[in-house]
Amino acid sequence: MAQPPHSGAPEIREITLDADGVPISALLAEPATQPPRAVVVAIHGGGMRAGYFDSRSRPGLSLLALGAELGYTVLAVDRPGYGLSLARLPDGQGVIDQAVTLHAALADFAATHDTGAGFFLVAHSNGGKLALAAAADERGGDLIGLDISGLGNRLAVAPHQLPGNGRHGDWRRHWGALRLYPPDAFRLGRALICPVPAAEAQQGPLWPELYPGIAALVRVPVRFTFAEQEQWWLFDEEAIAALRRPLSGAKTTVDLQPDAGHNISLGWAARTYHLRALGFLEECLLAKDAAPPGNRPRSRQARPDSGGADTRHADAHRAHTYA
Repeated sequence: MAQPPHSGAPEIREITLDADGVPISALLAEPATQPPRAVVVAIHGGGMRAGYFDSRSRPGLSLLALGAELGYTVLAVDRPGYGLSLARLPDGQGVIDQAVTLHAALADFAATHDTGAGFFLVAHSNGGKLALAAAADERGGDLIGLDISGLGNRLAVAPHQLPGNGRHGDWRRHWGALRLYPPDAFRLGRALICPVPAAEAQQGPLWPELYPGIAALVRVPVRFTFAEQEQWWLFDEEAIAALRRPLSGAKTTVDLQPDAGHNISLGWAARTYHLRALGFLEECLLAKDAAPPGNRPRSRQARPDSGGADTRHADAHRAHTYA
């Protein structure tokens, strides 16, 4: 849902990224008056689209608008098997292949855009699986951190109850109490709903088995958020301990979002959650700036020459400074 520019609001526009021949549709919002401090990559969940992070039901709920106002570029991507990539990937991809495609798309973006301190992933539900897999990939070392909502590793439902081929799952589990959402959220949300690709649906029940191996390779900070009325995943003390255990190589934070259901970014709590996610990004940037001189990671920067494939997808690094 592209947003026409108007007074006081960042422009939100549709763009297409080239992920090694696979077109990836996305929404983009950029700071109006300064280079970006970093790029927030927003990754939607199953059966949704990139517009999940651009709620129009009330002013102030869009992550794209908020991030751009605070000096970040926000890039909300349609995951493989959604949007423009559907023609090339009608069955979608498993989570590991999705990570490869995402890294190719981000390399294409970095070839022509200033990315500031680098990429920070904000992901929801099934998109959180992709965020973790992208961080576990050998190219994930350039990421700043991950902020994931609506994802655990111990199911609160039987595997056959998960959304999948021809199944949207229990409607109430996606939303929780109706009072948690603005009245227009459900009407506008209908435009975001689409089928879950077959490969993603088939792999869904396997996540508790896949998670430990993927999480063990993650080295960047991770923050998990569970909505107060999360109903797909367990988040009791034992479940949280099991979630943290494989992430031994990453600083891990787990938070609870009050007054929210699974689809946090479409509810009244969206702004609160988005501010907390960007606050976690600020903590990650602070840790980089305050690190001993020999341990400071380098950051991506757009290359002026994007003509050749090798140049187009290469990373150019520079020390992080605030705009």
